Amino acid sequence: MNALEVKELKKVYPEFTLDKVSFCVQQGHISGLIGRNGAGKSTTIKGILRLINAEGRVSAFGKDFVKEEMAVKQMIGYVGGGFRYYPMNTLAAIRKSYAPFYPTWNQSKYEKFMSKFELIENKKVKELSEGMKVKFALALALSHGAKLLIMDEPTSGLDPLSREEFCDIILQLVREEGVSVLFSTHTTTDLMRIADDIVYISRGKILAACPLKELLDKYKLAQFSSLAAATEAKAIGVKPVKDGYEGLIPCNVQRLKNATIIDATIDNIMVHLEKAKRGGRC
Repeated sequence: MNALEVKELKKVYPEFTLDKVSFCVQQGHISGLIGRNGAGKSTTIKGILRLINAEGRVSAFGKDFVKEEMAVKQMIGYVGGGFRYYPMNTLAAIRKSYAPFYPTWNQSKYEKFMSKFELIENKKVKELSEGMKVKFALALALSHGAKLLIMDEPTSGLDPLSREEFCDIILQLVREEGVSVLFSTHTTTDLMRIADDIVYISRGKILAACPLKELLDKYKLAQFSSLAAATEAKAIGVKPVKDGYEGLIPCNVQRLKNATIIDATIDNIMVHLEKAKRGGRC
């Protein structure tokens, strides 16, 4: 059974369409949702959580989101990239207003996470760093027994050390608490560290939904001294760089004349596939 199944999720706006998006998050897996700005990542998450009226079917742990909405919401914890609580509120006040919405709220579990994350309830929101805000949001999300975390840009605004700590926390939650994770991010280095799977969305359509290793093994990055050499090699999404040109090539190509081949990162793959989709090689 998958932690999350999204089937043909569709939302039509005047200038954008989320076009029958389908993918799964396996239990115990961390899935990264990637794509350029405006690709449909936040719309997808809002559609999953029924924050917008979208067509399609969403289920969590085999339960249909529409038919069993209250039960499904008890199993899901949401963490956004912005912490939108009144800055003068204490963490205790936020917890007291949050907990009654969840019959499965576990106060001892909440206290365990607060201690683990070194958070103090009498602190006010304005006194928290961005990293502490994310930790508090995680503590709230996990204290009602959530088995699926859905996060929208949770590391936005975090410094590199805070992002590193966040990734360590997520890995620990997956291993020790059995949590499954879907999170969108532009910081693909985080995904390289912790993601099992990738859901890549481009212009409202799924371009790839597969294990991270499978995506990375599909392409190599080729660096060329001239545009003619890149064109001859039929490289994907060719663009100029400091010392010549670069583009993607299939992983089964091991050697090319007048080219250097190296492993491609998620960033490399996204940049060159988007370049190819826009048309033109340079």
